[in-house]
Amino acid sequence: MSATPPAEPASGIRFSIERASKHYGATVALERIELEFAAGSTSALIGSSGSGKSTVLRLLLGLERPDTGCVRIDGRVLEPADVLALRRRVGYVIQDGGLFPHLTALGNLALLPRYLGWDADRIRQRAESLAALTHLPSDALERYPAELSGGQRQRVALMRGLMADPDALLLDEPLGALDPIVRHELQDELKRVFDQLGKTVIVVTHDLAEAAWFADRLVLLRRGALVQDGSYADLRDRPADAFVRQFVQAQRSLPASP
Repeated sequence: MSATPPAEPASGIRFSIERASKHYGATVALERIELEFAAGSTSALIGSSGSGKSTVLRLLLGLERPDTGCVRIDGRVLEPADVLALRRRVGYVIQDGGLFPHLTALGNLALLPRYLGWDADRIRQRAESLAALTHLPSDALERYPAELSGGQRQRVALMRGLMADPDALLLDEPLGALDPIVRHELQDELKRVFDQLGKTVIVVTHDLAEAAWFADRLVLLRRGALVQDGSYADLRDRPADAFVRQFVQAQRSLPASP
């Protein structure tokens, strides 16, 4: 009888936050947070404005350091000397894209690859491959951000995060500035991309329905503290406290037809 072959290791990065706190003066952004994100998993951070969602992403990326506690990357404490190497492994996408207006879409996409020593042909091939993945018209690569629609700019921002084939993707309210029709379309596109890539994905949103669409795991924060960590069904049917119940019920639905 043959031995069972070993399981394939999960792709992506394993992130851990251990008893991390972050204060800005008298403002508490996070207070002794404990979180772990498995390699290859997709998770959504949700909560009201000021709950600490974006601060979690910034700690994971090394843009901020915790006042107390630590961040671990694949089990190793993240030190300042490790941050540059980490950022090469992580794609970071923010609301409205953060594209440089004086560069074409292709120019924006080429920034990190050029730094890594890619030649022009490799950059072009990778850009065209990602354009196909995200359903961006290929001629949009030659346009400047002001010549693109909001949805196209956000697609380019996602492509820029994916250009160097990172091990993880962190997205901070990536669809927050879009109109409802474009937002709905891109929710479908992002979900498909997440499922296809199999990387570690952490997406920040204040929209519960969007979070549940993207991820099986929802992490609800309030005033810098972890309130509940589980599935949408957990939050809906087994709320940890009154705030969770209120947060779920506050998601407005359309009125019934008369």
